[in-house]
Amino acid sequence: MIIDSHVHMFPDKIAKKTLDHLSQIAQSPYHTDGTAAGTVQTFDRWGIQAGIVMHIATKPSQQTTINNWAASLQKEYPGRLFCCGTIHPKAEDALEEIDRIRERGLHGIKLHPDYQDFMVDDPQMFPIYEKIADSGLPVVFHTGWDPLSPNCVHASAKGIKKVAKLFPTLKIVAAHMGGMRRYDESEEELAGIDTVWFDTAMSFLYCQPEQFLRLCRKHGADRILFGSDCPWSRSCDEKEYLLHSGLSDEELEKILWKNASELFSLSL
Repeated sequence: MIIDSHVHMFPDKIAKKTLDHLSQIAQSPYHTDGTAAGTVQTFDRWGIQAGIVMHIATKPSQQTTINNWAASLQKEYPGRLFCCGTIHPKAEDALEEIDRIRERGLHGIKLHPDYQDFMVDDPQMFPIYEKIADSGLPVVFHTGWDPLSPNCVHASAKGIKKVAKLFPTLKIVAAHMGGMRRYDESEEELAGIDTVWFDTAMSFLYCQPEQFLRLCRKHGADRILFGSDCPWSRSCDEKEYLLHSGLSDEELEKILWKNASELFSLSL
């Protein structure tokens, strides 16, 4: 069993346009057609049994529509696609939407500080974090560098650490091993915090193997999730990188699917 815990896709009508736009921002190719059906077919070729889909509302008006679509994906692809919902911090009903996300049967909440224009440790976000903590759902943050705002890290390891200390019951996934292209800071500030999980997304491209293994061991295999950031990185490449990392079979089993199944409360 392999679960890719960091996947993106879009409604069929806008998938190609959205991928082309994001590809220009990232200066990076994409490796699926961005649709749900196309991604599942690609997963079959890559040997991935299930994906956890991350949705991001870039405008307050999008959150409810996106979350409704996320819930419909789970019904259309049972056991293959599990979705995180999203809120927009500036939406007037952001707190109420957290309740609706849970009611829809979604498995977490994705926030992207760069695309949603907030700093992760901004006190204005604290009521949202408190509400998410109360819901019991994990929150997934993009952390570290991002090509949208390359000169401003909106979710630094220090910022995530501050949030983790202020909200000790909040289950945090710091995507990209705690900080994309900021692995030294992640290793220093976040490794070992037991309410923080890392996912491995983009490690194949950016994290040196020696540091990757050290980060996994220092943080603990119980709190590492396999992820790719598909379609921006191929799950099969990230999988091979992980399998050749030097981790034990027991550690790999936890990272490849067991940790995600437990954290996101998946029915497999």
